[in-house]
Amino acid sequence: MILDNSESKLVSSEEGFPFDQVDGIRMIFGVGVVDRVGMLATELEAKRVLLVTDPGLVRAGHAGRVKALLESSRLEVTLHDQVRENPTTADVDSAVAIAREAKVDAIIGLGGGSSMDTAKGCNFILTNGGRMQDYWGVGKASRPMLPLIAIPTTAGTGSECQSFALIADEVSHQKMACGDPKAMARIALLDPELTLSMPRRVTACTGIDALAHALETSVTTQKNPVSWKYSKEAFVRCFKHLGTSLRNPLNLHARGQVMLGAACAGLAIENSMLGAAHSAANPLTAHFGLVHGEAVGLMIPAVLRFNSANSAAAQAYAELAVAAGITPDDATQEEAVEGLIQGLRQMLNDAEIIPSLALAGVPLEAIPMLAAEASQQWTAKFNPRPLQREDFETLYRQAWQNR
Repeated sequence: MILDNSESKLVSSEEGFPFDQVDGIRMIFGVGVVDRVGMLATELEAKRVLLVTDPGLVRAGHAGRVKALLESSRLEVTLHDQVRENPTTADVDSAVAIAREAKVDAIIGLGGGSSMDTAKGCNFILTNGGRMQDYWGVGKASRPMLPLIAIPTTAGTGSECQSFALIADEVSHQKMACGDPKAMARIALLDPELTLSMPRRVTACTGIDALAHALETSVTTQKNPVSWKYSKEAFVRCFKHLGTSLRNPLNLHARGQVMLGAACAGLAIENSMLGAAHSAANPLTAHFGLVHGEAVGLMIPAVLRFNSANSAAAQAYAELAVAAGITPDDATQEEAVEGLIQGLRQMLNDAEIIPSLALAGVPLEAIPMLAAEASQQWTAKFNPRPLQREDFETLYRQAWQNR
């Protein structure tokens, strides 16, 4: 990854992106960098582009702007603007049919994680054939994929920096993580100006999701020196600047820092995976309609306390607390971990996340069912402390009582 922030006025030399190169993706950051999309697509030798987005971004004017920019570079643009939240195999199939008819040679994903996932899923099928189910897992695509440009309009999922598409089976509703290095975007355009159209609620939930990504990737069984650098960078940026983004939504500096933090968290996921909080969140979304970021936010304090019984996890949490200025350098590990949990609780409160599962309308009698499903989620196996169904029941009960 190469970060090009030469045009950005948002960051000083001390605050710029700290890592200059990681294989596979070029990141371009700054206010107005979306204006370069036509030139960049041309550099990728694109001629016929599929623009994947959702109806909300059409209404916000972002889709029309990007389409016009591409067309001004003499590219043929086919618009697929029917992306749904939590896309399914049917959504991917619809995008593939449109892309085949238009004979596209490049794809642009514009929006949040759902647009990115749909664009990546389309790329799998369009270039390698078969069904989405064939790519559940890692590295199952045998043929090259079309160049992908990712343009996030939220600061949360980090999907622009991941090679995974998260697609639900239309029939079973099972979420499938389909990953392959060939599915990684060639270019990610990080323009914080695009996030100004997000309602406060979306800013809050996506920002909490990014914080959870940083916390979970910092302790998984797959953690490594590369992922740890990204996890720490993501947490510090998001924790320091999310509150400002919520209090002053026009502050582009703060929005830019959260956007970079979310991208760092996406790179951390790519190298480290996620853990129990995401495993517990998915059934809450599936059965009770909780927004993903809110569901993760409800579960993450209990998961942090559970994981802190693992010495390596506790050490990582303590280092994050010190790095973000939550606790002083001379705090004990126990003090730092507790400070991290309380600091996160305050951030959840500032973000107006519902404080308990009880208040979110989740009945107590649903916990055994939720725990059974959470224990089968694929991210659970990467948690630093192994969990059984009974452990998830305990976590859900704590979240139900806001403990």
